[in-house]
Amino acid sequence: MERIQYDNLQETLYYEVLDNGLHVYVLPKPGFQKTYATFATKYGSVDNHFQVQNEEEVKVPDGIAHFLEHKMFEEPEGGDVFAKFASKGASANAFTSFDQTVYLFSATEHVLDNLETLIDFVQTPYFTDQNVDKEKGIIGQEINMYKDNPDWRLYFGLIEAMYKVHPVHIDIAGTVESIGTITKEDLYTCYNAFYHPSNMLLFVVGGVDAEQTIKMVRENQARKTYEPQGAIQRIFDQEPQEVAEQRRVNRLAVSLPKCLFGFKEKETGLAGEDQLRRDLTTKLMLDLLYGSSTELYQKLYDEDLITDNFSHEYSSAPQYAFSAAGGDTRDPDQLLSRIREEVDRLKESGFDASDFERAKKKKMGGYLRMLNSPENIAHEFTRYQFRGSNLFTVLPVYESILLEDVNRRLQEHVDWDQLSVSLVLSPE
Repeated sequence: MERIQYDNLQETLYYEVLDNGLHVYVLPKPGFQKTYATFATKYGSVDNHFQVQNEEEVKVPDGIAHFLEHKMFEEPEGGDVFAKFASKGASANAFTSFDQTVYLFSATEHVLDNLETLIDFVQTPYFTDQNVDKEKGIIGQEINMYKDNPDWRLYFGLIEAMYKVHPVHIDIAGTVESIGTITKEDLYTCYNAFYHPSNMLLFVVGGVDAEQTIKMVRENQARKTYEPQGAIQRIFDQEPQEVAEQRRVNRLAVSLPKCLFGFKEKETGLAGEDQLRRDLTTKLMLDLLYGSSTELYQKLYDEDLITDNFSHEYSSAPQYAFSAAGGDTRDPDQLLSRIREEVDRLKESGFDASDFERAKKKKMGGYLRMLNSPENIAHEFTRYQFRGSNLFTVLPVYESILLEDVNRRLQEHVDWDQLSVSLVLSPE
């Protein structure tokens, strides 16, 4: 067991790679009552075309990672995993994103018992023709429900407008048609490839003893047999640099038009610390551009062009990256015109130095507050690890970002040729 000390944050992380390849991390938080654990696989909705070393290339239906997440809660003996957690005072859940699937629980007692339940049910797949067919109806209803959700249609409308080839533009749950073709054999193929311990990460944070926790996990895994597995190659077709569409419109019953716009990153292939630095610099730049304390935000609010649900984000992975900003607006075209005016002005003048220092301190303060939340730590830690970087190096990277870095990011990222707009309007 390795002990990693982060003196600047007063955090101590314990780490071990088990014989089967599973990465185990424990972050004790003395005095914390709640413990939060995540068991995650580096496998998300975009991983629909892959090849495990020394095995055949595989192409699977869209939505299968999310489908597999649902089916992992099916127990061979027909038991209820959620009831098992509840009986030990824990609350469990799971989610699938573009690039990971995470199973989790939070608890204030019986932590090691709950941790064993978490590991065991994720490592005990049970798929039959009958339970797979039953799930298709359940997930089909979920897909149709999201089709009627204006905010969901707005968000995926933007990604669909940006990306023509990369599977990030495909809804995480897939389509009713794609999930209709999923078989139990497909599920086992994906499970065996991506749920091998060497592709997974277990993280525990809270009021726990690191040595006891890792000892329990080590003993649990020693009772199970896993053959060594080669590297997984994820296969993606070449995505054009330009956006697929400049404007996409969906029509649903909404009281106000919804407008989400963003910029597709031209440079891909970044990973590790390079990706981390670009991510943090871009998020800081977007705060200076669109944040609620900016002059632009206040002007747009006073002009009734935005409401208090106006927000922004930056999403990235080695093969894709994009920003998104927007919300409800009475006039999408006027909103976009006003934002373009302000962006072009800032490109000429650059950001104000005092605004930059204030935004940077706010980002650093938010990061430090996040370290008081076991839930946020767990999700952020796993995300950073899977992308080849480290949650606990975020603060020094923020400290090193200069005003000239965010001004350069404004010039690079906010390229009007890379702009896509998603609108949700009322039916005509």
